[in-house]
Amino acid sequence: MAQIAKKFNTNRPDASTDTNAGNAAAAPAFAFRRYLAFVLLGVSGALAAFYGALLMLQSTDNLPPPAFANSLCIDEKLSFMREQPAGSPNLLVIGSSVAWRHFDGATVASQSKGVLKPLNGAFCGLHVNQSAFTANWLLDRLPSIRQVVLIAAPQDFSECSINRQAIFNRQDADDYVYGGASPWPYYLRYFSPVSLMGNARRVKARRANLVELDPLVFTAYGDGPLKTADSLLGMGYGQSKPLDPTCFQALESLAQRLQKEGRPFTVVSSPLHPDWKTTEDASGEFINDFDARLVQSLKATSARFWDADSELKTSNAAFTDALHLRWSAAQDFSIALAKQLLPAHSSQ
Repeated sequence: MAQIAKKFNTNRPDASTDTNAGNAAAAPAFAFRRYLAFVLLGVSGALAAFYGALLMLQSTDNLPPPAFANSLCIDEKLSFMREQPAGSPNLLVIGSSVAWRHFDGATVASQSKGVLKPLNGAFCGLHVNQSAFTANWLLDRLPSIRQVVLIAAPQDFSECSINRQAIFNRQDADDYVYGGASPWPYYLRYFSPVSLMGNARRVKARRANLVELDPLVFTAYGDGPLKTADSLLGMGYGQSKPLDPTCFQALESLAQRLQKEGRPFTVVSSPLHPDWKTTEDASGEFINDFDARLVQSLKATSARFWDADSELKTSNAAFTDALHLRWSAAQDFSIALAKQLLPAHSSQ
């Protein structure tokens, strides 16, 4: 019997063996949970440190806006539009920095005796296909718009075919500018450490107009005044890059939309520095070709072209560089522009 019992006990699992096996099975699960806890703790700590740094930058006015376009002046304009709702404008100005810097909404509103209620929807550094993108976005958001003005320079009509049209995500911009969405998630979604640090170093000075040739200051209408006596050494622009047919196609497409909707459209050729024209286009061939292509792009629509570059006599002293007018000259330009727009006021 003892032998049988011994044999039986030998075949039966030992209680200590069960415990060891359970511990061995539990060990990997415990290690994984501990690893996951450390990962979550690390992520939480990193997020806390990141948002803590943002709050510290905010407290000193060094916090840039969320990087929807990863361009400080574009993103700051979106932030301005969020903080200063447009209301019900009936005149939309679009374009690149020449439209942003050269249009004085207060002057135009005054000249029209309140008939024209402008919104400067221009963003810096845009090619014309990108200006068309922002125009379509704003037109879809602001049904009160009755007429549109594009203020452009020849430089805006290059490289449209190699630059993406959508400079930001429309849905995100909608939510941020018009939907009241919290800005904080966008800092993470569009996180770019190099640009964030670079923008944080310079945004405060630009907001305070301490960088006179490149300020980030807005009027109530969204204009970007260059209130400075300085001028950029060397005019800042060399010979223009070749005109891109894709740019003119984008202009034509926008003109066709506006015609279908019954909204008058005026395209303005912005004044150029006389010395730049003498140096870079002495024969006038490039500018004449630019003007001709503009007219050709618009001829199948009711859009109007105003050649302010040739019709306005703008002195060298009016410019801060080859393209941009200082604010005193921009006000004179805006008075002349208002006269061009007033015949369309019957559509307001």
